[in-house]
Amino acid sequence: MSAAKIRLLVCDDNRDFCTLLREYFALQPDIEVVGVVHNGLDAVAAIHEQQPDVVLLDIIMPYMDGIGVLEQLARTELKRRPKILMLSAFGQEAIARRVLGLGADYYVVKPVDLDLLSARVRQLAPGHAAPAHVAQTLSPVGAVQGRTLEEVHELLRGLGIPPHLKGYRYLGDAILMVLEQPELLGAVTKGLYPAVAENNGTTASRVERAIRHAIGMAWERGADRLQALFRHTVGQRRTKPSNSEFIAVVVDRLRAGSAAS
Repeated sequence: MSAAKIRLLVCDDNRDFCTLLREYFALQPDIEVVGVVHNGLDAVAAIHEQQPDVVLLDIIMPYMDGIGVLEQLARTELKRRPKILMLSAFGQEAIARRVLGLGADYYVVKPVDLDLLSARVRQLAPGHAAPAHVAQTLSPVGAVQGRTLEEVHELLRGLGIPPHLKGYRYLGDAILMVLEQPELLGAVTKGLYPAVAENNGTTASRVERAIRHAIGMAWERGADRLQALFRHTVGQRRTKPSNSEFIAVVVDRLRAGSAAS
């Protein structure tokens, strides 16, 4: 008997994005989209009715936003609480901390790589394992503890980050820290930068500027692998990624076992 599919509910007011997600997940043999809704009120109702395993929940929606949905769910007795993967076009730390504090299980900044998104859905779904052809390319959350600094720096060089810059070293430290403590992505300014600064005998503001400068240099030089990493995300990108977005995408690549290959 085949294993039950992961029941996925999509809640986003961008209808084109929802269509893209429905088409993409239709090709995933272990995931079934059980509903698509476009506002927060319908999201709450669909969670009760469909009892999904995982909910993709956008923050900005009409009638009730994603934060309101989380607050509503916290006040409601559910037969079975789904895992909540928040989607947002904004990467502010305050928003990330708030939604995680309200019970969200993961926070993703748009544009998002669909392969990584599906990997995160599988990792969040309780009691589900990826099919064999997918599992070969996935590592479970936390299975990166043994990753060495040399491996991370090899990836950074491949993405065109100039190794002579201080930001190169700071990025390596930051990525390793987030691999060990994913919650640091929700506290980049107050947690991650100070920790990197302490390791390198400098200040958090200098760490932030150095990382931003290193990413900017690679982006302006048009490093092929760096450009490709973000071209493969949903949406039309015209500017370089932010520090937190860059770190998050690289960490997700490493966790998915496909580090910018």
